[in-house]
Amino acid sequence: MSQVSTILWDVGGVLLTNGWDHVQRYAVLEHFGLPREPFERIHAEVNDAWERDQITVEEYLQKTVFCEPRQFTPQDFLAEMKKQSELHPNTAIGLLRQVAASDDLAVGIMNNESRELNDFRIEKFGFYEYFDCFVSSCYVGLRKPHPEIYKLALDLLQRDPDEVLFIDDREGNIATATDLGMHGIVHKTAKQTAMEMDRLGIHVDA
Repeated sequence: MSQVSTILWDVGGVLLTNGWDHVQRYAVLEHFGLPREPFERIHAEVNDAWERDQITVEEYLQKTVFCEPRQFTPQDFLAEMKKQSELHPNTAIGLLRQVAASDDLAVGIMNNESRELNDFRIEKFGFYEYFDCFVSSCYVGLRKPHPEIYKLALDLLQRDPDEVLFIDDREGNIATATDLGMHGIVHKTAKQTAMEMDRLGIHVDA
């Protein structure tokens, strides 16, 4: 087995709260007094295209929210969307900072996110300071758990699968990684993730 040389991190559910999952959507819809069902139905139809950057945020909001007149603007709605991004209650960001500070391992992001929210989250939380590579769905036109985004990450990093550890909060996303020969950790808490990293020879304090 090769020694791990690179860690790929998911963002929502591992480092931060999700950018635009059901919890965040419901909070924003409630803030503006909008019913869930019509929004969720259209969201399900267009979210894949939005996260793969095939439609803009303006097009996404036009389809999901501004298909009828509103008393608020798209800018108001997007601003409220951005407010939902916070550190996850069980964040692994302390582990990330230790790994990034050591310079022993390459670190990258592999996540599903729209361009507007992804760019905002990278800037707000200073991710440029930590990450060498950003394999985000909005930049590469692919989404987890499709195997092609994992293969692209390996090509961009120039790594063999068994050199790479992927940390994600969803078992299905980790299953694709391990099927391709990568190491995987399903993140639940910082302590649990640190213990599993330790088994791979990556020593960090939770």
